[in-house]
Amino acid sequence: MSSLLTAGLLAAFAASPVSAFWRLPCKTPIVVERADPIVNPGKVSGHAHTIMGGNAFDFTMDDNTTLTSTCSSCTVIGDNSNYWTPTLWFQHQNGTFESVNQVGGATVYYLQRAGDGETLKAFPPGFRMLAGDPFKRSGGDDFASQAISYNCLDYNSAAKPETGMFPNYNCPDGLRAQVFFPSCWNGKDLDSTDHKSHMSYPANSYNSGSCPPDFPVHLISIFYEVIWDTGKFADQWYGSSQPFVWSMGDPTGYGGHGDFIMGWDPDLLQRAVDTCTNDSGRVEDCPEFKLIPDTQAEGCRIEPKIDEPVSGLLSALPGCNPVQQGPGEAKAQSDCNATTTIGAGNATFFTDLTSKGWSYTGCGTDNYFSRILTGATESNDNMTNEACVAFCDSKGFSVAGTEYSKECYCGNSIPSSGMPVPGVVGSCEMKCAGDDSEFCGGAAVISLYQKCTGSTCTNTGAGGDGSSGSSDGDSSGSSAPASSASASIMDSASVVAAASASSPAAAQASSPLAAITTPASVAVPSSADTSSSSTTLAVQPTTLATMTSSGAAASQTVVQPVSPASSVIDQSSSSDPDYDSCDSPADSSDTTTMSGGAAAATGC
Repeated sequence: MSSLLTAGLLAAFAASPVSAFWRLPCKTPIVVERADPIVNPGKVSGHAHTIMGGNAFDFTMDDNTTLTSTCSSCTVIGDNSNYWTPTLWFQHQNGTFESVNQVGGATVYYLQRAGDGETLKAFPPGFRMLAGDPFKRSGGDDFASQAISYNCLDYNSAAKPETGMFPNYNCPDGLRAQVFFPSCWNGKDLDSTDHKSHMSYPANSYNSGSCPPDFPVHLISIFYEVIWDTGKFADQWYGSSQPFVWSMGDPTGYGGHGDFIMGWDPDLLQRAVDTCTNDSGRVEDCPEFKLIPDTQAEGCRIEPKIDEPVSGLLSALPGCNPVQQGPGEAKAQSDCNATTTIGAGNATFFTDLTSKGWSYTGCGTDNYFSRILTGATESNDNMTNEACVAFCDSKGFSVAGTEYSKECYCGNSIPSSGMPVPGVVGSCEMKCAGDDSEFCGGAAVISLYQKCTGSTCTNTGAGGDGSSGSSDGDSSGSSAPASSASASIMDSASVVAAASASSPAAAQASSPLAAITTPASVAVPSSADTSSSSTTLAVQPTTLATMTSSGAAASQTVVQPVSPASSVIDQSSSSDPDYDSCDSPADSSDTTTMSGGAAAATGC
């Protein structure tokens, strides 16, 4: 009887709200650039961010923007939310900055941690918030300070304690940056002037427990983990201080922060909050969820809209961001020549051939044993997308595709088996044999171009905003696959999107929190509202003394761009042996005061 009772208690504890959670894998950033629609709506942000989630992300986002996503880099169908953090840089001894590769994308923990007698709620439609302070340069023992932490990964040694600042020692297997968001809501404001005041951490801990009286609605908790490949720079350290810097010029780590815009199907999220009480953390163990294939999540990207380098070796951080040590708050700067222009988008993963009457359709799936384009073909070491299009055009075909760097295939229709998914860049990231600035498909994936008809010629595969491919009447082809392809990815989210298209309030009206609105004094910006004030950081461009090939000194700005294919390491957070940092209920309440006065969590 005693053993049965013990087993029953253990089972009950395992399913309790305190220990239940799921990990949402976000496989890759959809874009890296100076964008922040929460803090800087309609404007270029002060510093660069790595952004995960739905491909409807933009510089201005209203309540319904996320519903227009056609893909997401996060793997649950029905979640088109956006999650972002600053980017990390290594500052060389000569003053240059080199971007640190992000290991995969991010892991977002959804944790059911209601206090006694509380009922957890899903985020309401239109909700947004941020955690952390990019201007912060010193530690503290308040909950907001404790919520920003770092885990130095070293799989061959004993675990090191988490810190509230950048650790001053090498992390061989990467530095994991962690952000825990407040979970107690005032129940009425979807946003606030500082994007924080409508939220609070629980009364007695930043990561669990009951909410204070003025913030009575306990929302599900979210916690970000982003791993950076700092071990690559192990033999390049110099001086007595660690050499890494956040993109806003923070060498301390205290300015770490994260942003969140709600993009879930609200009913789906509430059902998950109510029923996904497994303590395994596996998103697959929640019966409410259907998952996006990893290849689609990894291929979901959007084009950057700011014409500036945000990776590689640079003379200054993107934007206007001098390194500011503190301990006082960083000061905003505005005396540099950083661009403030938002463009239409820079083609990075396809070649714009609209001037030649051909449009990019997307990255399709091919099969060595059953090619999707069965007309003419050629292969050579001078292959480019222009050359392939010209070849197919000369043979009288209306569809052209490049594959595996140097192969070209032609046809007149794209069968459904190989049709690109709207918005999904896919794995078409092999450089063209004849021009390494272009991408020509990949292994079993094909970069598809279609001959334009009519008076317009648009790259429909660039943003997932329209149909892909053409049809010559062959039943195996598809002339308008976008709606069906999109629905197959987004599922319940596409249903909400369809409802909101006919009635903007329809999606919100279906939520139990439909009566909650954004107050006029703290309105979430509409697509026309770009007047919100913002604070940015700044730096003067640096002229560097470098050496020419002859050994003579020369002054120049150092820029070494990194291709999209190499800017992200193909490794998910699940490869980390210490990946389950939120698994132990005991860990969640154990805090340790670190040197320098910063309190950091053991676990989350």
